[in-house]
Amino acid sequence: MKKILGLLGMAILGGAITLGGYKMMFNDEVIVERTVTQPIKTITANYNPVLDKINTVTNSVDLSVAAENTVNSVVHVKNTAVRTQLSPADIFFGNGSKGRKYEQVGTGSGVIISQDGYIVTNNHVISGATEIEITLNNRKKYKAELIGTDKENDIALLKIDSDVDLPYIPFANSDTIKIGEWVLAVGNPYNLTSTVTAGIVSAKGRDLEGNKNIESFIQTDAAVNPGNSGGALVNTRGELVGINTAISSKTGSFVGYSFAVPSNITKKIIDDLLEFGSVQEAILGINIDQRDDNIDGVKIGAVAEDGGAKKSGLKEGDIIKKVNNVKISKYSELRGQLTAKRPGEFVDVTVYRDGEFITKSVKLSKKDSYISRSLRVVLKDLTKKEMKKYDISGGAKIITNQNKNLDYYGVKEGYIITEINKKPVLNASAAVKAIEASYGSGKSIYLEVINLEGERERYAFR
Repeated sequence: MKKILGLLGMAILGGAITLGGYKMMFNDEVIVERTVTQPIKTITANYNPVLDKINTVTNSVDLSVAAENTVNSVVHVKNTAVRTQLSPADIFFGNGSKGRKYEQVGTGSGVIISQDGYIVTNNHVISGATEIEITLNNRKKYKAELIGTDKENDIALLKIDSDVDLPYIPFANSDTIKIGEWVLAVGNPYNLTSTVTAGIVSAKGRDLEGNKNIESFIQTDAAVNPGNSGGALVNTRGELVGINTAISSKTGSFVGYSFAVPSNITKKIIDDLLEFGSVQEAILGINIDQRDDNIDGVKIGAVAEDGGAKKSGLKEGDIIKKVNNVKISKYSELRGQLTAKRPGEFVDVTVYRDGEFITKSVKLSKKDSYISRSLRVVLKDLTKKEMKKYDISGGAKIITNQNKNLDYYGVKEGYIITEINKKPVLNASAAVKAIEASYGSGKSIYLEVINLEGERERYAFR
């Protein structure tokens, strides 16, 4: 019994000694800490939640569908023109030779717009052609008939006859296309078969310096090269938004920007050519005040007495801000909207006047006066009363004359041009085209006019 108690005492003593030693060696307080990571502070600068979607949008754009739907509807256009070359002896000595005839070939692109073979291209692609050949993407060739052209907007309409329905590209509303939207340029650059390049819409309503006609291009950065002219600019659904027409280049090859005639303008021109044989130009009946370049909109300088603008209540000094809810910031955008409309149509015009916005419904008038920049005159269509008075079926009245040669010979405002180069004049538009085609080329231009007394006079100018 004593032995057991002794062992128990020794155990208790050993435990006490062990506990005491631990206290002596590890007397510092032990603290267990919990580390929490603090979030990094951020500052949002010019934040736009739309930017969060960039990667998603980029990855979702599938351009292969648009390409597949369009390559077979874009054709190669071959323009053959017969030219005559005179030798120096013929030019200086007048040997009476008719010269050497040779063929000049040009190429471009075109877009099939209907299954029965109507094709749209640029006027400059087929200008002067004696023969036009169309090659489809499957290598089949057709002779094309020229239906009509519009030089001012650089659009031409062709027709081929095929035994089968042809693939075609439907028109889109070019007013709804947005800057930054993906587009494809489809054409035949350098005589290659249908080639597709991609880009985005860089600008709308673009007017080009030195271009006196089209002033409402769609600008893109899709690569367009020689041979692409007349080809298709399509959206990601494969719908036609424009006809590729020009590039900005000093070398003749693509350097970053290309330009297309909007589909709304193209479609209106085609409809006019099919229905009337010529383009019906619509106007508001106003003159533009271009003295202030800083205005966001188009300022009305004057309102014609017999135009739709006057009848609807538009006034001098009004600033046009919208046409049919399409924002107007400059004249090229206004001209683009009007070019896509017909005389007789109504448009809603929103103007800024005296601190408030006013919307008027304006009936568009038919353009009946045209400017000849070469002859420096403004010509106007004759009224039915005037044609009956002088017993003529057509002509063009001079309403503004800034030509010193005409002044010298006594040709005045109010004179009526009835013939140009011994060919009858139908209207003011035809007169301007005839004048521009010949005047200033070194050849004389012959005019037959009816003076203010109703007498006929003839003049030759160089």
